[in-house]
Amino acid sequence: MKTVKGSFVLVLLSAAAWAMPLGSSARTVIPADVLQIISVDYRALKNSDTAMALKQQVLPDSMKEFESALKGVGINPDKDVEQLTFASFRSGKQAMRVVGIAQGQFSTKTFLKKMRLNKVRPVKYRNTDMYPMSGGMQMTFLQEDTLLFGDSGAVKGALDARDGYTSTVDSNSQIADMMGSVDSGTVWSVLDQQGTQNMLRSALGDAARLADYETVKKRILGSRYTMNFSNGVNFDLDVVTSDAVTATTLSSLVKAGMLYKKMTATATEKMALDGVTVNSDSSDLQMHFKSDDKQFQSLLHSDLFAAVSK
Repeated sequence: MKTVKGSFVLVLLSAAAWAMPLGSSARTVIPADVLQIISVDYRALKNSDTAMALKQQVLPDSMKEFESALKGVGINPDKDVEQLTFASFRSGKQAMRVVGIAQGQFSTKTFLKKMRLNKVRPVKYRNTDMYPMSGGMQMTFLQEDTLLFGDSGAVKGALDARDGYTSTVDSNSQIADMMGSVDSGTVWSVLDQQGTQNMLRSALGDAARLADYETVKKRILGSRYTMNFSNGVNFDLDVVTSDAVTATTLSSLVKAGMLYKKMTATATEKMALDGVTVNSDSSDLQMHFKSDDKQFQSLLHSDLFAAVSK
């Protein structure tokens, strides 16, 4: 799961749901060196045609693998899962790790019975039982209603944080502060400094070549996203910077990037761009996008959407 260009796709995917704050057991398994956190409320996916269309358009292969793995151990994401959270994090000098945290109505007794019948034995990691899933993934129950899954290295890295061998996300003040600003909203996602810099560079297009962007990018600290489908489509992005001057400069660059895109945009894309407002408030760049369902579904099939969702 990529956090550069792919981060924008995953943010949009997370916005296809009405997410909830993370539970305490979920927070304890997210390491401090986190890149991005995304939550999906599966109960709400089927309540919005626009949300379902968005899911089908941008669903990454990695999430399909997670869903298939859950089904392989007898868990139906559409019925049993209430909230699905993905956290990507760095693990030493190794490649980025991605772990999934599912919360919902699970039966550990039914699961364990299925494992015994299939003669599947768990692997111990300290005092935790890890069970195999399809695609080479592992899973374990954190609580009766919460399970952790991912590849073996990712799950072990998450358990290391829970067991006190490494720090958790609560010790990462930048990410924790951003989470506190959005995790009580209908939808939320947070992205770290480097991921935000890369996401903005991709979104700005030719405007990112301006000298001003190279000057301000080091003062971009992170970003947080909220979105809902309760009355059309509403998407809000806050980019956190170090000071008001940086936020103002970045606002001007984003507006310039929108003008660049309008020059080659289709009629549908121009309507979408007209629905975006950009301003700065203190040290935050703020972007807001609003659209009705019909217009947004048309945008899903446009070249502009294809470009930003790669």
